[in-house]
Amino acid sequence: MLEIDALAGVVFSRLSALVIEDMVDEGDLIRVVARTRDDPVPGPVCGTPTGRVHGFCGRMIADLPVDGRRVVVSVRVRRMACPVWSCPRRTFREQVPGPLERYQRRTNRLADQSDAVVRELAGRASARLSGALGAQAARSTALRLLRRLPLPAVGVPRVLGVDDFVLRRRHRCATILIDAQTGTRIDVLPGRGAEVPEAWLRARPGVEIVCRDGSLAYGEAVRRALPDAVQVSDRWHLWRNLCDKTLAEVRSHTSCWAAVNPPRPGGVREQTTRERWQQVHDLLGKGVGLLECARRLGVSLNTVKRYAHRSEPEEARRAPRYRQTLVAPTATTCAPAAHMIRPVPVVRLFHEIEELGYTGSLNLLYRYLTQGRAEGDRPVTTARHFTRLLLTDPDRLRDPDTELLRDLTAACPELTELARLIHAFAGLLTPAAGNEIQLTAWITTARATDLPHLHGFANGPELDRSAVDAALTLPHHNGRTEGVNTRTKRIMRQMHGRAGFDLLRHRILLP
Repeated sequence: MLEIDALAGVVFSRLSALVIEDMVDEGDLIRVVARTRDDPVPGPVCGTPTGRVHGFCGRMIADLPVDGRRVVVSVRVRRMACPVWSCPRRTFREQVPGPLERYQRRTNRLADQSDAVVRELAGRASARLSGALGAQAARSTALRLLRRLPLPAVGVPRVLGVDDFVLRRRHRCATILIDAQTGTRIDVLPGRGAEVPEAWLRARPGVEIVCRDGSLAYGEAVRRALPDAVQVSDRWHLWRNLCDKTLAEVRSHTSCWAAVNPPRPGGVREQTTRERWQQVHDLLGKGVGLLECARRLGVSLNTVKRYAHRSEPEEARRAPRYRQTLVAPTATTCAPAAHMIRPVPVVRLFHEIEELGYTGSLNLLYRYLTQGRAEGDRPVTTARHFTRLLLTDPDRLRDPDTELLRDLTAACPELTELARLIHAFAGLLTPAAGNEIQLTAWITTARATDLPHLHGFANGPELDRSAVDAALTLPHHNGRTEGVNTRTKRIMRQMHGRAGFDLLRHRILLP
């Protein structure tokens, strides 16, 4: 008995309120035989302590697995008799807080583990993981445990974040409300019209600041429900709109900056190969070993050996490998064109080999012909690359990118002005007093330039000027709401769209 008590004190410390009498090894199951202590217990109604035993009954409680095997606790529970004759409950079954709660079939520590699993995985996935952990649970049981988890009681926040997310594309949406200061989820509402948050806000006054995106519907709902609340637009959406307009402006001025867009000399891979070969042989000429070359150049030892064994850098060039494709039956016609011996337009060659039985596409033929071709005709940058250089902080650009950006913007006065306006607007995104005055000056300057796409962006803040001014002067933002939306999308993918709105809302609001 002493050995069993010592083992129980280590493995089954949560069962210390019970008297463990035996442990039975049943193969895949470990059965713990226990009973309650012989102490008086208070009645559930009158609270009078009693030690009179009316009878006994048994309870089966599941516990955490041990050694990969399920554990079941068989407990003999006393049925007590109340000494007060006027008590409405003359007999009752004793409860042991901790191991034996009322109607409980799992110990508290197993229930905590099951709650953690279903909180993260919900139905079928949690059932599979519970089985692997040695605690069998059906998917319906997992969903029941999930719905039983209590939602936290959250009051009305001072700073409220509002955003919407899609339940079913082009059909149904929902609105999520969070505490923008702490990120705590407040509520999830079906729909995203102005009437949805308006009813919620009218029923819960006390919100002072509302962070939202550029949705005018949410702005109208807040103005009607809380006319004194300060609305803060999302700075990320302002910057994203400027990025889209910048790309449109860069594409519209392609004829200007493309003239000074230098081609890649001999292709990037060929140039890198030649430079790396020269670096390796320079080090080898100075008596540096192969391993030290690899360490200095930051490449693998096998790469250094490959370059060291080449007497000329051109030997390291990879010849095109013409794989077996639909073009193979007509390779004798395509090979001369691929090696530029007989220059033939690709479209003309496409029609010629179609007559020979080619059934593939023009794109497949083009990829077949350009295998291994040098990249000398490709420009250094594209419109998207140019836009990224314009939108990147100049302090974070590498020296080659800085020089390239300077050359490209110098080719067109409008692009020079665009770069200046972008940097000026980026400075406004750091909240500070007086930014609303600088925004007015920025809009005036933008409208005076010959940048029509930027004119459209400059008109946007005027439609919601008070919220934009608050975004540029107050520290509040809607970033935490976007983070909750990202987590919500993961939950929706995890449930494969099979859950109803009530279960989805429950999972979103769980801490």
